[in-house]
Order: sequence, then structure tokens, then C-alpha cells
Amino acid sequence: MATTLRTTVRGRLRWYMISYVFAGLVINYLDRASLGVALPFMGETFKLSKTEEGMILAAFFWSYDFFQLAAGWFVDRFGPRRTFTFASIWWSLFTSLTALASSFATLFGVRLLLGIGESPAATTSAKVTGRWFPRHERALATGIWDSGSRVGAVIALPVVTALIGLLGWRWTFAIIGVIGLFWAFGWWRTYRDPQDHPKITEEELAYLREGGARFEGDDEGATKLRWRDLFRYRTIWAMMLGFFCLNMVVYFFLTFFPTYLVEERGFSLLKLGLFGALPGLVAIAGEWLGGWLSDRRITRGDSLTRVRKLFISGGFLVSTVIGVAVWVPEAWMALALLSIAYAGSTFAASNIWALPADVAPADRHVASIGGIQNFASNFAGIISPIMVGFLVDKTSSFTVPLMVISCVALLGAFTYAVILKRVEPLG
Repeated sequence: MATTLRTTVRGRLRWYMISYVFAGLVINYLDRASLGVALPFMGETFKLSKTEEGMILAAFFWSYDFFQLAAGWFVDRFGPRRTFTFASIWWSLFTSLTALASSFATLFGVRLLLGIGESPAATTSAKVTGRWFPRHERALATGIWDSGSRVGAVIALPVVTALIGLLGWRWTFAIIGVIGLFWAFGWWRTYRDPQDHPKITEEELAYLREGGARFEGDDEGATKLRWRDLFRYRTIWAMMLGFFCLNMVVYFFLTFFPTYLVEERGFSLLKLGLFGALPGLVAIAGEWLGGWLSDRRITRGDSLTRVRKLFISGGFLVSTVIGVAVWVPEAWMALALLSIAYAGSTFAASNIWALPADVAPADRHVASIGGIQNFASNFAGIISPIMVGFLVDKTSSFTVPLMVISCVALLGAFTYAVILKRVEPLG
């Protein structure tokens, strides 16, 4: 059925809101990814094996993952304004406290606590998107805020390496932790839901309602599902498995990717800072492109189910080239293939994070569903670093772990193409 929704409207406050969320995710992932960048240059202090490094990198994801279910409920209960403010203060403090770590145990503990603070970030962002954007703009808005994670990871390479070179790794963590405190203050001052925001125009508010934005209280008559009842649906299980597969690709770039470039491809600190950011930059473009193209298809009348399944599965298939990168002889060839793989995963991600608002039977379920799929996906954060570290220790090469990740990406394509049926509100 062709859409008759307007594609232009007076008032663009929704794009300002999502740009602020984007900035929050940049800071969130800068804090998260900084250890992966710094770890190769912290060896003299900690003297860790690759397996121990994998455990340190995975520690964040253990707490981050297991708090996802609570985080989704928390966001739905207390709303984006209070949740994001509290979370950003928490994670910023524990990023700065990383500077005081002096042993494997203290570094492990700080990363566990950091994971708790960062756990509500993505589900809060999905909640904001559901409330502030109509269906036919949701994928691009999602691509914008989720690409903040890529920007954070990208700037982590030059920023962290430069700060380490100038001040050492301890001052590096202390400095980047302070940035989030400023963002938290601005978010508390700035954010309101659409119907409560004093600067929104009546036309923009009507545009959001017409386009299917999920306003609080508007869908009280929708199916009254309890939180645990969400697990009765095949759609939820497909989203959980599929997102796990995606993060098996993504978290390689957030953990062992700098180590791969340094140890497998001979990158120096300077070369890592200059060229290691390229896959992340390509991934940002891939995510925005995926969101923009899918929104165009929906605006022109394509079904939501067809667009989501096509763009997600297609992105997964592209990301399987991560397994080819280990076989090419030149470093630039490997970097090019890794860039394509990362972009394929983010092309899919712009639509994956739009799914909670697409399938939620009511606004009160959006963050909960986001938390559930993110809970499953971040088992990859627990498994991937340990798996990669263990296999590198056993084989003295990244070949086997990257081939495994490539096969998991293929499973992800199958999950969204076949196991996920229709993209529509549950009930």
C-alpha cells in the first residue's frame, strides 16, 4: 500500500534530539573502546597473556549484558531523561577510575562496573527514536544515533593513542571520563518527550502522531503483555539470535582489532592512529546509507517486513568478507576487506535497532524489547574476546577466529531472512 505521509514538515526538533543522542553514544563508545586501544601499550604495567587480555575485555560485557534486561525495564519505567542522565554519570566516573587500576583484579573490577553504567544507553536511544520519529524516518534516525558508537570507536584510536603518547595511559582514562559528565548535564537540561517539549511546533507534533511515533499513553488499549510474555514470540527469539550474530562481527572491531593490526600486520603506534580508523569511518557511512535507503523504500510504499529483512540480511552477507581478510598478503588489502565487513554489519544495524519500535505492541514495551535483544546480542561481547584471545594463543594467528566470525555472520543472514517472519506489532 502506497504511503501518503508527508515527508517534509515545519519544525525539525526531532533531528536535534537525535543528534544529542548521537553525541551521547559517541562518548559512550569512546569510553568503552578506549581500553581496547590502550591495552597493547599497557603491557609493562600488567604483563597479561592474550587469554587474560580477552578476559579483561570481556569483563565489561559480562555486566553490560546481564544488566540489559533490567535496563530495558528501567528505561520504560523512568523514561529517557532520567535514565540517560543517571547512566552517563555512572559510566563517566568508572572510566576515570580506570586510571587508578594497578592489577588484573582492579582493572577487571572497574570494567565490570563500567558495564553496568553503560547498559541503558542503547535501549534509551531506541526509546527516544520510537517517541520522536515516525516509522518512515526511524531507520535513518536509528542509523544516526547508532553510528555514534562507530564514531566513538573511530576517534578512540587517534584520541587515545595521542593522549597516551603525550600523557600516558592513566591520564588518558581520567580525561575522557570527564567528558561524559558535561554531556549528562546538557541532556538533563535539554531532553523532554515530544508532547512535553516547549519548543516543538504543533505541525511537527501532528506529523509524529500521523507517522506512528510511539507516544506515552497513546496505546493503552494495545495488547497488555507482561514482560515475560514477550518471550512467547518467535519474532523476539529471531531478534535475539540475529543480533548476537551481528555483535560477533562488531565486537571484534571494538576489542582485538587494534591488536590485530599491531601484531599481525605490523602497525606502529603512529600507523595505528592514522589508518586504524578507516574501517570505522566506512562503517559510519554504511550505517547512514542503510538507514536512508530503507526509509526511502518505506516512504515509497514497500512493506516494512520486506525492507527490514532485505537490508538486514544483505548487510550480514557483506560482512562475511571478514573471513577473507586474513588470507590476503598486503596490510592495505586486509584493511579494505575489514572496512567492507564492518560497513556491512552497520548497514544491517540501522534496521536492527529500529525493530523494537516496529514490533512493540505499546510504547511501554519498546525499551524492554530493545533490552531483550541487546541482552542476547551482548553474549557476543562475552564470548568473542575470550574466543579470539584463546584461539590466537593456541594458533599464533587471527586466521581461525576471523573465519569463525565469518560463519556466524552467515548464520545472522539466515536468521533475519528465514526465522524472522513478519515485522509488525506483537499480539
